[in-house]
Amino acid sequence: MIELFNNHICNFLDQKSGFDGDDIQAIKSKYKTEITDDLSKGHITTNIGLVSGSLLGENPREIAESIKDHLIILKEVDNVEVAGPGFLNIFIKRSYLATTVNASIKLNEKFGHSDMGNGQSIQIEFVSANPTGPLHVGHGRGAAFGDAIGKILQANGYAVSKEYYINDAGRQMDILAASVWLRLHNCFDDKSFPESGYRGKYIIDIADQIDSNLKIASNKIDGLLSNLPEDSEEQIDVLIKLFQKEDKSLWKQIKDTSLKMVLKTIEDDLKDFKVDFDNWYYESSLGSLQDSDSKISSAIDKLKTKGLTYEEKGAIWLNTEKAGDDKNRVLIRDDGRATYFAADLAYHKDKVDRGFDKLINVWGADHHGYIKRIEASLEGLGFSKNKLHVQLVQFANLYQGKQKVKMSTRSGSFYTLKDLIAEIGADAARFYYLSKQADQHLDFDIELAKSQNKENLIFYIQYAHARIASLQSKYLESNRSLPNDLEEIRNGSYTACDKLIHAASKFPGVVERSGETLQPHIIVFYLRDLAQQLHSYYNDNPILKESQENQESILQSLSLVKLVISNGLSLLGIEALEKM
Repeated sequence: MIELFNNHICNFLDQKSGFDGDDIQAIKSKYKTEITDDLSKGHITTNIGLVSGSLLGENPREIAESIKDHLIILKEVDNVEVAGPGFLNIFIKRSYLATTVNASIKLNEKFGHSDMGNGQSIQIEFVSANPTGPLHVGHGRGAAFGDAIGKILQANGYAVSKEYYINDAGRQMDILAASVWLRLHNCFDDKSFPESGYRGKYIIDIADQIDSNLKIASNKIDGLLSNLPEDSEEQIDVLIKLFQKEDKSLWKQIKDTSLKMVLKTIEDDLKDFKVDFDNWYYESSLGSLQDSDSKISSAIDKLKTKGLTYEEKGAIWLNTEKAGDDKNRVLIRDDGRATYFAADLAYHKDKVDRGFDKLINVWGADHHGYIKRIEASLEGLGFSKNKLHVQLVQFANLYQGKQKVKMSTRSGSFYTLKDLIAEIGADAARFYYLSKQADQHLDFDIELAKSQNKENLIFYIQYAHARIASLQSKYLESNRSLPNDLEEIRNGSYTACDKLIHAASKFPGVVERSGETLQPHIIVFYLRDLAQQLHSYYNDNPILKESQENQESILQSLSLVKLVISNGLSLLGIEALEKM
């Protein structure tokens, strides 16, 4: 519907004498055509007169009047009004409205999709939690968000690749292995276990998988654990070095088994959360500085060649202040070890080298200060920083009643994503994670998510879909099939059913806007408002007591509403229910 009138407007501009070609292109790039907020303003509104007048230096209302004369003769148009300083409000004929309803329903799951992205490739990297323990509820918001924007961008015509970056080469993996080593040998009880170690039951589960024949003799353990420093971080570092030196075979087996088991847990939990990835990228695949052909060596050498690095006190630094960072950053420590930043730099270079048109990183809000240094590294490597978009996601605060749920992985006492899915289901969890703008704080109550009333938005929206399904089932008790061709929407003043059709017709624009802004909550708010209109209409109108002709018109119209709710929920990774 929007595309039809855009084509007619563009034809008018192309045929208008006295319009310069550059002016026409400028107008086409700036004016907007949208579904109106209210039917009293027509079905479609455009600011073409206002934009044209501003760019051409002419009276915008006069331009709007001339475009009105071009549009009002169209067979699809009932009336056109010039409003305000150059807006056009277009009222379409009811016969054409019926045609659009039929066409929309025939698109089925493709209704709401567009070719806005024109096949451009986008890589989305999200979650990427350290593989040191199960995902907790804090990770769930980033998981739901990354997966949802992937679906929304695909619906808008982009080629999307979703990736999980596995930090398997850093200090945290050594801490995990040391924690398992200590549990394997029963070195400490729960109270005396090192504060810097990982304490969860899953550590004991991993230890149970290690070959007991490889355990170190107990008479050596006391010596290894004697004279440990008091500082918890220094203590774990000493233990790591001791264990690595004592038995390399055991250390490797512990580390490999720990990574494998934790990753399996993460993959399983994400699968249950309806999140999947096209690629799992291991940090270790970047290689090391000792390998001249590694990706990490190649990235740093390129920066050195461009004169963007310098040496100070034995360390190699990258000048990131030029890109707005608060200070320069170390790439290679004074002991020759690469920093996490160096690995991230090489990883982002590899992303660009793989040919993606755009990169999206979904990071926790605590990574805000990290953006500038990554942008600086991309520019230093010869790429535009505009290729990268970082979407910050605030962690969600989860409450059980008035009790705030713990989220610390180190302590071992935390509420996992798996726990949340088991208690309220993946759909409810995804919905509430996506129900607010990603960079805003989110508090959500488990008890509310389980309730069955209109205060629980996912229940309210699901119930709207189920109500239409129930109505269709009752209709089929007296009819062979559902109506599938709306010939004419009944005459008369605007009815509540007309408003439902009008609201449903906004869906494609909502999906585009959600894709442009990378904000799934726009779809959540839209579905909430659509559900409210459906419930209001359903409660006020005894549909199956209408005439047969009216029943057919109403049922076909409600089929569009049902389709929109189903497609909207699908873009959020949520199933629409037929029964509740």
